[in-house]
Amino acid sequence: MELKVYNIKGEDTGRQVNLNDSIFGVEPNDHAIYLDVKQFMANNRQGTHKSKERAEIAGSTRKLKKQKGTGSARFGSIKNPIFRGGGRVFGPRPKDYSFKLNKKLKLVARKSALTYKALSEEVFIIEDFNFETPQTKQYQEIKNNLKLGDKKSLLVLGEANKNIYLSSRNLQGSKTVTISELTTYDIINAKALIFAESSIDALEKTF
Repeated sequence: MELKVYNIKGEDTGRQVNLNDSIFGVEPNDHAIYLDVKQFMANNRQGTHKSKERAEIAGSTRKLKKQKGTGSARFGSIKNPIFRGGGRVFGPRPKDYSFKLNKKLKLVARKSALTYKALSEEVFIIEDFNFETPQTKQYQEIKNNLKLGDKKSLLVLGEANKNIYLSSRNLQGSKTVTISELTTYDIINAKALIFAESSIDALEKTF
């Protein structure tokens, strides 16, 4: 598949980039995408949920009433879960939700996601550019020139660029990553996948 290369003004440069079919033209594996996205979201969970159980409640241990002869149920402590302010029965505890996946499966998932984006014509190639200083307004102008407007976009760079990263950080729905940071979740979540021209070679070497 060949795609046109655009400049930051949204104009056709006359050059084309050939997308490798082994990356952008594979047989998509939906289950691999599901597992990789599930792992990404699970690994990002803090898992710090916690409620106090009976043994952790602050309160008196005095027996509320005598054991027998009251004609009602026995009560041993104000921390009893049936009382208001008592401990919670089987409450949530801190938990690590992360799990591991095979590297080959994760690679299949990313290739499948990239293939879907290529088939839906949501992949764009832009010639390499740089900002002397962080300029959010200029970054938004580039998106507007590419007719992306407020669409969720993911800019993929061959190597880290601090000024471009800072320029896109404040824009809602805009994210900038390098090839090594590219995840299946980010690919699927974006409505427009923008590759810097130099990042294509880095992508082929990595994948």
